[in-house]
Amino acid sequence: MLRLPPTSGLRALETAARHLSYTRAAEELNVTQSAVSHQIRHIEELWEIQLFERRGRRLVLTEAGHALVPIIPEF
Repeated sequence: MLRLPPTSGLRALETAARHLSYTRAAEELNVTQSAVSHQIRHIEELWEIQLFERRGRRLVLTEAGHALVPIIPEF
């Protein structure tokens, strides 16, 4: 059975995907960059998938991230 992550984690994922930046997502959500990173890592561990990868200094969505982000409900 697929376990659902906390709403805050889904919100962090959607925002980070939109900005392609944990820092900008954190600013929008009024939390720390570390909080965004931890929330996304929790989802990745819960579902055993990688959602983002680093390419140099750039953050890019993985194929799994591209598949998941569009189905996240709006909050």
